Amino acid sequence: MRILLDTNVVLDFLLCRTEGFAMADQIFFHLQNREFDGYVNPITPLNAFYTCRKEIGKPAAAQSVQDILRLVYIAPTDKTVLTDAFGMGFSDYEDAVQCASAVAAGLDAIVTRNTKDFKNSPIPVYSPAEFLNTLNTEAKENTEE
Repeated sequence: MRILLDTNVVLDFLLCRTEGFAMADQIFFHLQNREFDGYVNPITPLNAFYTCRKEIGKPAAAQSVQDILRLVYIAPTDKTVLTDAFGMGFSDYEDAVQCASAVAAGLDAIVTRNTKDFKNSPIPVYSPAEFLNTLNTEAKENTEE
């Protein structure tokens, strides 16, 4: 599976955010074990560094972003993606860009804590819990074969 991780999932993991850390931690565990291919939009490392720098300081923020970049691929974002995002019917342009880049990369789904923001996505969108259930189901099916 090839999955785009929304910025909020990455930040939940990096900042150990109470509302999302447990699920994000499990997702990154599976990612580290290469049970799926994780992608982020190019804006995610930028937003992660900016947000983490404020909360944990510049050196820790830089290390955190570098660690994430070792685990993920970057979904392409070019002029076409940026333009296509406007036609996706999203209320938030940044979410639309993330979705358009996932579509351009041919990814299978998006994982976000804010699924309602991606209601117009042409590809499946999972909450972290839904995605973990999907991974567990696939793992069970693969062991039964």
